Amino acid sequence: MAIGWLTVLQTVPWTEVIRNAPKLAEGAKKLWNNVAGKPPTPGAAAQPPAVSREAQSLAGVASRVTQLETAAADLHAEMLASSELIKALADQNAQLVQRIESNRRYMLWLGATAVVALIVASVALWLGAR
Repeated sequence: MAIGWLTVLQTVPWTEVIRNAPKLAEGAKKLWNNVAGKPPTPGAAAQPPAVSREAQSLAGVASRVTQLETAAADLHAEMLASSELIKALADQNAQLVQRIESNRRYMLWLGATAVVALIVASVALWLGAR
């Protein structure tokens, strides 16, 4: 199981992920600002009671328009929630990439320290054996 994850993690182009994380976060922010700035479609005005066939037909059309406007407002609210989720995920992705980069630097520092300690220990053993 661990070998499968290791293979997956090795195949990820981390330099590309790290390089594109700010662009992804900025794109999500732009999407959020664009969607959040649009007002939902206004509702239909109240219609007078229908009297004739034409009035009944117009009332039917007005009812249909009201339903469509309600559906459009619902879709707008759903789009707003989706873009908010995308923004949150992009922010989390940017934070994750920052942490991964921090861990990568720490591991490089730790590896270099280990190599230096190994060299010092080897030299000390070699000098002690003489």
